[in-house]
Amino acid sequence: MLQNMTLFSVEGKIVVVTGGSRGIGRMIAAGFVAAGATVYISSRKAAEVGKTAAELGCVAVPADLSTEEGVSALVDAVTARESRLDVLVNNAGATWGAPLEEYPGHAFDKLWGINVKGVFHLTQQFLPLLRAAASPGDPARVINIGSIDGIRVPSMENYAYSAAKAAVHMLTRHLSQRLARESITVNAIAPGPFESKMMAFALDDPATRSAIESHVPLGRIGAPEDMAGTAIFLSSRAGAYLTGAIIPVDGGISAHSQPL
Repeated sequence: MLQNMTLFSVEGKIVVVTGGSRGIGRMIAAGFVAAGATVYISSRKAAEVGKTAAELGCVAVPADLSTEEGVSALVDAVTARESRLDVLVNNAGATWGAPLEEYPGHAFDKLWGINVKGVFHLTQQFLPLLRAAASPGDPARVINIGSIDGIRVPSMENYAYSAAKAAVHMLTRHLSQRLARESITVNAIAPGPFESKMMAFALDDPATRSAIESHVPLGRIGAPEDMAGTAIFLSSRAGAYLTGAIIPVDGGISAHSQPL
């Protein structure tokens, strides 16, 4: 018989959230802390990640995950304190917008490095701890943060970003097939509009915010609970049989037909 009190529990789990000092990463980290998990957050800026960790009650690990050295630093810091890792949330990322004629080639290099290679290398290096946490009834979990811009053609000219997020979705599927035999699930969350530094240029302007909300079938910008709830579901017993999925958390945008 299902135990309703534990079906969505993540209490006692060890969780790493990259890019956890602000935006979507902070939302997810705060949700896990409130649910009783031990949470490590990383970010490139030491002061910022330290401040957030103190506010949330979690552990800060400064690391630049666009570099192999930064990836190793985060893995080493967690390994020094923990013997297992139940949940890895690969959220750290960057965006770049510019008109087509002005779009720089190096934007693809930067965004590929952090948004795709960083996800792969961190998952790869955390495998020993993920394997230590994994069991058939309670798999270890990898949650990659993609984007609805990797599902449907975006309205903004963010060519490298949308291409990189589409790559994250395929990487998620590929890793899910390889790691399923080891009781490690790999899923992706594809957010729509949420309060974040990436979206601040649009959401801080009342007129632009209203226009964005008008294109969301549910009529609002995503709330922290929407993002944290999806990550907790994927990490709990309730989400244990799900792998290789790309879950749009976007108020219905990706399912909404676009006018011709």
